[in-house]
Amino acid sequence: MAQTTEPLTTTATDPFVAPHPDQAGPVTAEELASTLAVGTGVLVGRYSVDLETGRWWWSEEVTTIHGYEADEVSPDPDVLRRHQHSDERERLVKESLAALRSGRAFACSHRIVDAHGRTRDLVVTGQARRSRETGGEQVVGYIVDITPVRKQAVEQQVKRAIDAAYVSAAAIERTKGVLMAVHGLDEDAAEAMLVQQAGATGAGLRQTAAQVMTQLASGPGLGQDACKTVDQTFDAVVPDRRPHMREAQLARRRAS
Repeated sequence: MAQTTEPLTTTATDPFVAPHPDQAGPVTAEELASTLAVGTGVLVGRYSVDLETGRWWWSEEVTTIHGYEADEVSPDPDVLRRHQHSDERERLVKESLAALRSGRAFACSHRIVDAHGRTRDLVVTGQARRSRETGGEQVVGYIVDITPVRKQAVEQQVKRAIDAAYVSAAAIERTKGVLMAVHGLDEDAAEAMLVQQAGATGAGLRQTAAQVMTQLASGPGLGQDACKTVDQTFDAVVPDRRPHMREAQLARRRAS
């Protein structure tokens, strides 16, 4: 990859590197990792652009984030522009302009479509500063691929939604079973009755079912008649005489 300007390096005079006055001694790698390097790992690239010459530099991670091999593209703003997601361009330009005109540090998130057609979520940071080599104004910062973090967050949300759906479905099915047993209804009629009662309460189907089952579970039960009826149904249970799946397969093999 052609390098058009020197990469950013840090010194003791950098505004981001300041010793803590109460620091008692050196910080070990283990301490630093336990404090900062936690969570999901992400790919981080650095970039810089000289505002007077228009020359760009970025690290190989930026190239990788955009879906290219190390020497496949050179640092060029056109590479970044052509991979911006079409839905993000106008918002990204407005946010970046506001930050750059004010001279403050900025950070924004947006999506790109990499060279392989994959949508990726990025965080881009920037800070205006004077170049130590040329004395000219630069913008330097980081490009962070947070796609794994976003994916993990979505997966967790989906899991929570599925878990909640299972819990809701279980409460509804249990309540239907109670209605079927108490009123002698089939499943469709019990469901219709539950829907009707939920509509009348205004609490919704899930909340109605959950509250009914909670109250029944914490109560004294449905009485001796209900217990007797349930005991009789248990006594009437007989084994399933149909062969199990493996037994049926063995029978077919013997017959052939």
